[in-house]
Amino acid sequence: MPIVDYTTTTTALLEGLRDPSNEPVWRAFDARFRPVIAGFARRLGLAEADAADATQETLIRFVKEYQAGKYDRSRGRLRDWIIGISKYRIADIQRARWRQRVVAGDSVIADLPGDDKLTEIWDEELERRILDEAMVELKTSTKLKDKTFEAFRLVAIEQVPPAQAASRLDMSSQAVYMAKHHCLDKLRRIVANLNEAYEVL
Repeated sequence: MPIVDYTTTTTALLEGLRDPSNEPVWRAFDARFRPVIAGFARRLGLAEADAADATQETLIRFVKEYQAGKYDRSRGRLRDWIIGISKYRIADIQRARWRQRVVAGDSVIADLPGDDKLTEIWDEELERRILDEAMVELKTSTKLKDKTFEAFRLVAIEQVPPAQAASRLDMSSQAVYMAKHHCLDKLRRIVANLNEAYEVL
């Protein structure tokens, strides 16, 4: 099974979240966005445990505000709203850590990157998440031989030279090139489906 059910769009999940008792939809939304938010928080300087706390607080706040009708799609993208919530949760944690160290200074918010940079970081984390999911889907739901998948992973993801990958796997260079081509076509289709599920517009 894929990590994210990409037959269900984010729009459909948002509709389901209007019902506070719809636990399966909450779990699906959580599975889809928790890793992205956590990666975003780590990129902004939080340690693993603090990033996990910021992520949990962001998701809880998001659902409460969404169910209260505070999200207006006509005023901005979902991504921007989640980034805004995350930014303040991350800043709160950073501020608390600074107080513990008795560090004085300006607002932590001022020390975070600007909106354009925050959006860039978010998009990079989302892209990384989608690629990770796509690789799992490629390996588990297609009938690829282990060696074929590993050849593709080494050359396309790890950027190992084809000749070196061939030597490691006891394959011909031609077989490695064919594995890369075959897997890349499948991976592109999976990524396209995941992009639709996440509605990366």
